[in-house]
Parts: sequence; structure tokens; C-alpha cells
Amino acid sequence: MTHVFHRQIHADYPTAVAGDGCYIVDADGRRYLDASGGAAVSCLGHSDRHVIDAVVAQLQTLPFAHTGFFTNRPLERLADMLTTAAPGPLDHVYFVSGGSEAIEAALKMARQYFLEIGQPARSRLIARRQSYHGNTLGALATGGNQWRRAQFEPMLVDVSHIAPCYEYRDRAEGESLEDYGRRVADELEAEILRLGPETVAAFVAEPVVGATAGALAPVPGYFKRIREICDRYGVLLILDEVMCGMGRTGSLFAYEQEGIVPDLVTVAKGLGAGYQPIGATLVHDRLYDAFRDGTGFFQHGHTYMGHPAACAAAVAVQERLTESGMMPGVDLRSDQLFAALRDRFGGHPHVGDIRGRGLFIGLEFVADRATKAPFDPARGVGATLKKAAMAEGLMVYPMGGTIDGRRGDHCLIAPPFIISEAQVAELVDKLAAALDAVLPEAKAA
Repeated sequence: MTHVFHRQIHADYPTAVAGDGCYIVDADGRRYLDASGGAAVSCLGHSDRHVIDAVVAQLQTLPFAHTGFFTNRPLERLADMLTTAAPGPLDHVYFVSGGSEAIEAALKMARQYFLEIGQPARSRLIARRQSYHGNTLGALATGGNQWRRAQFEPMLVDVSHIAPCYEYRDRAEGESLEDYGRRVADELEAEILRLGPETVAAFVAEPVVGATAGALAPVPGYFKRIREICDRYGVLLILDEVMCGMGRTGSLFAYEQEGIVPDLVTVAKGLGAGYQPIGATLVHDRLYDAFRDGTGFFQHGHTYMGHPAACAAAVAVQERLTESGMMPGVDLRSDQLFAALRDRFGGHPHVGDIRGRGLFIGLEFVADRATKAPFDPARGVGATLKKAAMAEGLMVYPMGGTIDGRRGDHCLIAPPFIISEAQVAELVDKLAAALDAVLPEAKAA
């Protein structure tokens, strides 16, 4: 009998007792290769001494000082590191305790910014279907994950949702990648005009979509067109890098690869690498200056924002990512993992697409490769795969509803950046065994 209110009340969870590099060890001594980084969190694995020692040292020095009274050294140091690394004039950082909080802060900043500059009519938000931006009410309303939204719909603010950039399913026959990207990006302009440009505050998007759609990367030119449209109508561009940022796609910030600069960008997960809960919203100088020259404060806040131990952990993570030569290794392991996945599953009758960037990879499962028809949702391919993978000693992040919130299944793979070549092979072997258990008809064929 547990007194914990677990995520799934009837689940029988193993008890994690230790971390060892890319593995989590349970109370029975069983080892699980963490091929999903939990939820794309544990980019340094589970036993990095540099980060652990930094947290311990900070706790021994100063465990907590409320930011309503003090700043602290790790907080200032982390802000310096992030703003130095972020391309463009994103020179100020608002720290929180996780991804949903970072999105909530960005949404409220966008609204208050327009009050500061005398455009109070701007309150509308636009996002994309099949996106995920967090589970607090504002973040949930902004996201397009229908399964997570459904029962809370009466409590959610009205947010417009346009098409995702989902080339595997939505690009027309004979349509170039660039033409497809422009077509779906232009839905943003159409929606802004429908709502009235003077009412729209921000467009929110993940540079590479994570949990809801399985590592959907944009086609070339898509985000440049999005940036043009936002600039034309004075709409802020908020990029959600909570899952895809902090090196996960091969660059510290995912937006670097799009050749644009957002107005606000959120990070979390890999920021603290799981060693402490932390998130952040990076803010363009133009927005910060409006607050500074206006009311002089942001009407928002959380008790644990800027927590010294959390910031100390994130500083140590940044040192490992940027000062130890780790980032080039992400590209190397990415190439090896993509090659191994395509070699093993490229001809699999039920693997329709293998996609992503860096160590952020998705496999989309289909009942029929030729037609891309999904499995019947009642079969529960995603949930069944998670159980089968755990039985093999493998952690992956499967989910259903890939196409429209109900139909479609995918599996997200986001291993620690320290994964070895041998562990890449172990990952693929164990995933193949799990898929054979879930889809025995494919093995028989």
C-alpha cells in the first residue's frame, strides 16, 4: 500500500534506487538503459560528479535565499552563461522551477509587454495543433495536445491553433519542402488576420516538437517565414525549447539552426539535467527595456525561482556542455543512432518514419507503410511498447494520438549525451525486442 498519489494509480512501479551513467537501477538490482532521458531531461546521465559536487557545495554554503530579498551568485553566473550562449539580443533571464512555469512566465510577459507599450488590446495567443507546452492551465490551453486538454477544456482560455509542420503526413505530392513550409506557415498570417492583428499578442511553437508528435523537425525556411509574419503584424514569437533545447538537437539552442531570433525562449529539462528542478525564460532586450522603462516590475513570481542549489546545478551542467567538448559528441552519437535505427527499422513494415535532430529522435508507427494508415487506437501500441521496453531493461517515451490527439503512435528517443557506441547498439537491440513483443505479426512476416 502506497500513500503516494502516483501519475497512474493502478501502475506497479519499480523503485529506483541508484543512477549509474546512462542507467537507472531498481531495488531488485535490475538496470534500465535510459534511452529517453526520462522525458528528455537527463542529458548527462544519472551520476555526473561535477554536477553533484556543485549542488553539495552550494547547499553547504547557502541552501536558499528568497529572490524577493536577495540575488545570489549561482543565479547571476547562470544568467551570464545563458545570455552569452544565446544567439541574438536575449540578454535577460527569468528563472523558474520547470518547463510549465517557464511557459506561463513567457505568456504573462507577452501580455504585460503590450500593456507596457500601450497596446492593451493584444491578448490573443496562437499556437499549433499537436504541440505540447506544459500542464499548468495557461500552458495547457496554449498546447495542442488533445488528450491532455480534453477534461479541462472548460477551464482553459481560448487559444487559436494552426497546422503543425508535419511533412511526413501533410506535404502534398509534388510539393517541395520549401513550398510546403510556406503553405503551413502562412496559416499563421491567415489566423492573425481573422482575429485582427491588433488583438494578437504572441505565436508559440516548439522548434522541434517533442512529446506530442515525436521529434517533428521543421522543413527549411518554415521558421524564417514565421518570423517574417510575426514581424509584419507586431506579434511576439515565443519558442518553447523546454524539451528540444540545451544541446538536445545538436546546438545549445534549437533555434540557432533556423537562422532566426525569437522574442522569448523557454528552456528547462536539460538545463538542470535532472539534478535539480529548474527552468528559464530568456527575454529579448526590446521586451526587457519596455518593462524597465515602464512599470519597472513583472507582476509574477514563484517562491523557488532562482534557487541557489538549482542554479548551481545548471551552471555545472552548462560547464559540462560548453566547456568539456561534449557538444560535438552529440552529433557523432546522433549519426550513429540514426544509422543504427534506419538499418534495423528502415524496412520494418510498421515503422513509417524515423525523424528528428541530434539526440532527439522519433519513430512513427503505422499499420500500413504504403498508406501511412495508423493502428486502431484501441490497440494502445504506445502504452504497450513502454511496458515491453521496460521488461527488456529499456526506457523509451512512446505516446499515442500522434496525428490528431486520438490516432497515431510514436516513440521518442532522447538518450543522455554520454551514451556510448556500444550502448547505441544495446538500445536498438532492446527496442527491436520490445517491438517484436508488441507487433508479433511483423516478426512473423
